[in-house]
Amino acid sequence: MTLFVATSNPGKLRDFAAAAAEVAGLNIHIEPLPGLANIPAPPENEPTFHGNACSKAIYYSLRAPGMLVLADDSGLEVDALGRAPGVRSARYAEDAGFAPAADMPIDERNNAYLLDALKDAPETDRSARYRCVLAAAKDGRILATADGTVEGQVLAKPRGNSGFGYDPLFFLPGMGKTMAELDASTKLAFSHRGRALKKLLEEHGLTVDQESPIT
Repeated sequence: MTLFVATSNPGKLRDFAAAAAEVAGLNIHIEPLPGLANIPAPPENEPTFHGNACSKAIYYSLRAPGMLVLADDSGLEVDALGRAPGVRSARYAEDAGFAPAADMPIDERNNAYLLDALKDAPETDRSARYRCVLAAAKDGRILATADGTVEGQVLAKPRGNSGFGYDPLFFLPGMGKTMAELDASTKLAFSHRGRALKKLLEEHGLTVDQESPIT
């Protein structure tokens, strides 16, 4: 069975493929949705990860008749910030007009703005999580959803050179490292996207000929 994911991000595809390989009894191939580059991106203006994931899954499945399409929405939730940046994780600094340097890459800008937002928060009040909600749709109908999370803390300074997004600030107490300090194979074990897909497959047993929504 092939599951088509509405992303061309190699990191996301790797996480999904690794999770699918761990589900016993299912021979699943993860592929990017064909022709994705030629499909205009949908708006992501829902207030929740669940809403954005579902709207994207419906949107892309209507442009790929007969295919089982997966779409995700994911980001960082910081408790001291009322679970911000949340659904705006990728545009956190942009939304605030925060630009300490014109040529600063977007990930660095977001990290810098997160640290600025937390400058008065004590180290004991920096709990956070990566969250992913994954939705599966076919011909415009949602078949199933699942979420995956990874709990951690936001450091006061970035550490590590691997990963992307908020990884240099996202500390895993059980590992004693940030996401950006983990090697690729170890990081897969902490993938919120991978956990969401594994949960989706184990709980719902999706098949490509699925015709009705799963509850």
